[in-house]
Amino acid sequence: MSFEALPERLAQVRAKIPDSVTIVAVTKGFGPDAVRAALAAGLAEIGENRVQEALHKQDAVADPTARWHLIGHLQRNKAKLVPGRFAMVQSLDSLELATELDRRAREPVRVLLQVNVAREPQKRGCPPEAAPALARHIAALAQLRLEGLMTIAPFTDDEDVQRRTFRSLRVLRDTLKEDGLWLPTLSMGMSADYAIAVAEGATVIRLGTVLFGPRSP
Repeated sequence: MSFEALPERLAQVRAKIPDSVTIVAVTKGFGPDAVRAALAAGLAEIGENRVQEALHKQDAVADPTARWHLIGHLQRNKAKLVPGRFAMVQSLDSLELATELDRRAREPVRVLLQVNVAREPQKRGCPPEAAPALARHIAALAQLRLEGLMTIAPFTDDEDVQRRTFRSLRVLRDTLKEDGLWLPTLSMGMSADYAIAVAEGATVIRLGTVLFGPRSP
């Protein structure tokens, strides 16, 4: 699969967002060539949904400049595979998973707490009302470095729904800040809604289709 259009697509995205916003190139469903194309275009932050797929691509590409983000659900029995292989886990969603990851880590692991702001039953993430206590528990773990929050907006064309979701995560983060928990990172927004996410305070956006094109069925 060719990714010749990636630099132009990336330029179009960058024209719409501040330089301070970090782009995570989501290579889920694409082969190692997508990772190589992203790195060549200057995108060092690489996002994957599944641990095994990520490990395969890490071994195939073997580029030390790549910083890998796990953005999909992490099963507790695969927590042992994360330390040393991922720069960040964006999808921490329970104290049990956090405790297991902390136990397995031999050096600090950067993490985000995933919050299911819209309370969608088919999606992962802790409920908003549980986030403050869970965030404090995670922040107290010796080997985890809680840096912020992550959410996924409902898959809808309703921009008001998207905006309310992203705004709610920002308000939650600001509330935690007032309680003494500094969380600078807000990972929210994907290919279909990243502009709204950025307008609502996203510091990290996770982009796949808008950069690489549609995935094969």
